[in-house]
Amino acid sequence: MLDLAPRVEAALADNRPVVALESTLISHGLPSPHNIECALAAEREVREAGAEPATIGIINGRPTVGLDADQLALLADPATKPRKVSTRDIAVTVAQREHGATTVAATLWIAAKAGIRVFATGGIGGVHRGLTNTLDISADLKALASVPVAVVCAGAKVILDLPKTVEALEALGVPLIGLRCAEFPGFYVRQTGLALDAVVSDEAQAAAIVLTQLQLGLNAGLLVLNPVQVDVAIGAAEADEWITQALAAAETNHIGGKAVTPFLLEQVAHLSQGRTLKANVALIQNNAAAAARLAIAMTHLEQG
Repeated sequence: MLDLAPRVEAALADNRPVVALESTLISHGLPSPHNIECALAAEREVREAGAEPATIGIINGRPTVGLDADQLALLADPATKPRKVSTRDIAVTVAQREHGATTVAATLWIAAKAGIRVFATGGIGGVHRGLTNTLDISADLKALASVPVAVVCAGAKVILDLPKTVEALEALGVPLIGLRCAEFPGFYVRQTGLALDAVVSDEAQAAAIVLTQLQLGLNAGLLVLNPVQVDVAIGAAEADEWITQALAAAETNHIGGKAVTPFLLEQVAHLSQGRTLKANVALIQNNAAAAARLAIAMTHLEQG
């Protein structure tokens, strides 16, 4: 039930490196025109590094791997009102022949079905702050625990409860690999104080771990943690101040469910006068390039 772009299908058939990219950032994560510009830039980073990009979404009820320019524009157009699709929403979106922008969880699932082993995103979802009151835990964690795909990201979104998110990932058996970093990054925050057990100095070392995980048949994904660039990073204390204000605004406006994360990110971007938006765009492109290098390194190791 998947539609593969011919260029992606050809790359997979030839055992060339392919990198999956998500589409929620286009429809729900970034404001216009940053959304489409960032999506195209991420694809460009993958191509320039030597791999094939495959942005994933659902078009007219068809899970599509390798969106073309028109399909990207369609998901970026607010008039089309694409559904925000996590794994629980895939069947509904397909059956009702809707357009859908896929989250980390849904993109992981579709990428694995297509045979793609590396996926780049900005930051994963996780355990939300105030868990005892909301029981809000992202479906990303369950997907990571059950879909054997390597995810290159800048950690988890700093609006979350990062210590609980790391604990949950460890409990679910998801390896956390620091790519030139010794702490679990918090999206546009580099230092969180959450130490990592596994640290590698380059994508080739990360590739060896990813391939070993796959060859052992351990049915969990891996996080390859690539911190945001130093020149656009936000300090932890400064970010926490903005997040506290954003959380208060969310409570005042009775924001809940799927709307929470986009609302908080929008509020923090406003409070930071655009600094977090700039960091968000930069880290997405940075992760796309790193994911391409990882996919290439995996291909080289397999081919000897």
